[in-house]
Order: sequence, then C-alpha cells, then structure tokens
Amino acid sequence: MAELDGRVAVVTGANSGIGKETALGLARAGATVVLACRDTERAGTAADEIRAAAGTEDVHVVALDLADLDSVVACAVEIAERFDRLAVLVNNAGGIWSTRQLTAQGFEQTFGVNHLGHFLLSRMLLPRLVAGAPSRVVNVTSFGHHFAPLGMRFDDLQSERRYVSLEVYGRSKLANLLFTRELAHRLSGRSVDVNAAHPGPVRSGFGMDGDLGGIQGLGNKVVRLFEITPAAGARTSVYLATSPEVQGRSGGYWVRCRPGHMSHQARSDAQAARLWEVSEQLLAEAGFTAPPLP
Repeated sequence: MAELDGRVAVVTGANSGIGKETALGLARAGATVVLACRDTERAGTAADEIRAAAGTEDVHVVALDLADLDSVVACAVEIAERFDRLAVLVNNAGGIWSTRQLTAQGFEQTFGVNHLGHFLLSRMLLPRLVAGAPSRVVNVTSFGHHFAPLGMRFDDLQSERRYVSLEVYGRSKLANLLFTRELAHRLSGRSVDVNAAHPGPVRSGFGMDGDLGGIQGLGNKVVRLFEITPAAGARTSVYLATSPEVQGRSGGYWVRCRPGHMSHQARSDAQAARLWEVSEQLLAEAGFTAPPLP
C-alpha cells in the first residue's frame, strides 16, 4: 500500500500543521486527498499549496466542524456521495481549551471534538472504507493519554464536576486509543486496519488560537521552542496510512513509526467496550444514530 495511486484519503484538520503535512505526504504517495476542515477558506489555501508541492490537482476540500454533529453528518454524506470507496481516514483534528466549553449539542468540547465527532464521522464512513479494503484508519492521539491515570471517569464524562484542561485533554486522548482498539476489534477480518499515532511535540497551531490562557498559554509558547516541525510530526501518520509493513496490523499505538507504550488504562478492554456503548448512547440522546458496522 506504499503507493495509493488515486485511491481516496480523508484527513481531518488538514488546513495547517500536522494535518496539512499528512495530507501532503498522502498526495505525494499518489492519493486523491480530501481535506475535511472547519475553516474552508484556509483549507482552500492549503489545498492549493499541497497541489503545487505534490504536483497533483487531485486535492479536495469539504467542510467539517467537529464541534457540531450536524456538520459531521453533512461532511460524511458529502464524502460518501462524491467517492464510492475510501482507502484512508486520518482522524487528525483536535484541540485543548483552558476553560470548559460546550459543543453545539451541549457536550464538553474537548471530549466532543477530540472523540465524539470523530467517532460519528468514522462510523458513517466505514461502509466506504470496507468497500475500499484493504484500507486504513489512523487516529491521532498523544502521549498525553498517560495524563488520565484514573481512566475515562464515566461518572463525570462531561467534566461537569471537575474541569482541569490537561486532565480533560488526557482523557480525550485516552478515548482515541480506546476507540482505536475497539474499532480494530469490531472490524477484525474486514481488511480495515485501525491504528493510533502519537506525533510527538509538534510546533503547530495547536492551542495557539486563544484556546489556552494564563500560565498554560505562556507555557505552550515556551514549549514551542523545543518542538519538532509539523512535517516530522506527520511521519507516523503517513507511515501508518501507507507502509506495507503495517498491512494487517491493527489496534496498535505508534510513536516515531514504531510501536509505543500504551498506559494501563488504554489497554483496558472493558473501558474500550464501555466507551463505544456510551458514545452510541450519547449520540442517540442528541438525535444522532451511528450506523451499524458494515
């Protein structure tokens, strides 16, 4: 699968940073690339730059606001209407917020954007991924999942009783890993490999749009001096999306293109299964039905 040769790859949050570099890497591998982004104007500029750098015109933009499940549904429907099969889905977009905020449907925003939106998007695009098999799903997580030593805290999943941004972010990244493992389990035998990537400390726009204030915002700016480039951060995602060495390997956590160390909580089959069920329930309560697995 090293060369994608016109097969379709979708990357969320691809208008800058790791997502843009991931999209560029996939375009250079021959993919038809779809940038799924909230800011379609910036995504259009990114698409032009990717076309020029990769020497291809096959780069497309669709609107996606992960903080609004109506937008997630519309994005998935548009992709499914335009493409009858997918080879790659990279769930790259994410964020961290100093103060507790809510999505359009009233979910805590870190959980809603980093996990629940991607959960619904992936479920809706699975028929196209199965049709395009062998295919791959790459969920961008973080070493930050180790910041959730108590697990998902299902008794306060929306962080209503306690909101500490790094803890909440850590749980959302733990959710990415649990989702990766459970989806890999449920898709066993369908030739859809699902893996999670930690990009490393990347110098990007993450947390730089006023989302982090006070000491956290200052700390984020200082840490940027020691961070790697977005291109370096995208390597593991591109590797998991394209490398023949990964074919048939699913449910893993990868760092620097090698298997990484998951936390004890991330290895919990019980939490993975429960998060899946709770996610479906939360979507249903908000009026959204995750389609059954194909």
